[in-house]
Amino acid sequence: MALFVIAALLYRQHGMSWWLFALLFLVPDLSFLGYLAGPRIGAMVYNAAHTTLLPIIPGVGAVTFSSPMARAMTLIWLAHIGLDRALGYGLKYGTGFSFTHLGRIGRNTSRDVSATGQTVS
Repeated sequence: MALFVIAALLYRQHGMSWWLFALLFLVPDLSFLGYLAGPRIGAMVYNAAHTTLLPIIPGVGAVTFSSPMARAMTLIWLAHIGLDRALGYGLKYGTGFSFTHLGRIGRNTSRDVSATGQTVS
């Protein structure tokens, strides 16, 4: 949650458009389309878009070229990642979308399969 709050406060401090924030906030979630190629590829694509390392690229561009758009993209992306983690959406395992490093997401069932493939109760 700290990452979300800090990114949002920095975004506000720079006086950028909240319409842009709302428009771009869910863009990283389009990476779930990688799951159309299967769970392993989907997890790799999703995880690439949901690590704090990848937003560093537009962040460096923002500093190097004094680009307000790159700064906005970086802060929105980081805010998205921060809120995802705060809500329990972690990085994905290759076994399926609902298996994350923070635990299983989605509907709970009485019998389930863990990310390692073992049946758990």
